[in-house]
Amino acid sequence: MNKKLASLILSTAVLLPFPVFAAMKGETPDPGAALFRANCAACHPNGGNIMNPRKTLHKKDRVKNGIITADDIIRKMRNPGPSPTHPQDWAGMKMFDEQKISNADARRIAQYILKTFE
Repeated sequence: MNKKLASLILSTAVLLPFPVFAAMKGETPDPGAALFRANCAACHPNGGNIMNPRKTLHKKDRVKNGIITADDIIRKMRNPGPSPTHPQDWAGMKMFDEQKISNADARRIAQYILKTFE
């Protein structure tokens, strides 16, 4: 089995129970968390990056890459930039335009990333 596919399957299996546990505790689930799981977690399990490990969602890498605020994250979602020519540097992130993720949902995802991946 492909290493990336195995990682995707494992990350999905690990993340699926979280809303259930939150509901059992009586907590209100974070809508940003659900949106992140649906749109981002496959490539960014636990804040990592299966395509480019230098571009994780963890604060130290975000800062190093100039992604500091929620607006920075949303800009990157909307326009991930050109793919570099060297395959090992390929970012691989697809563009999430307003038809795919609304501005309000993009902000929820960005806020979730900022508070979760310190």
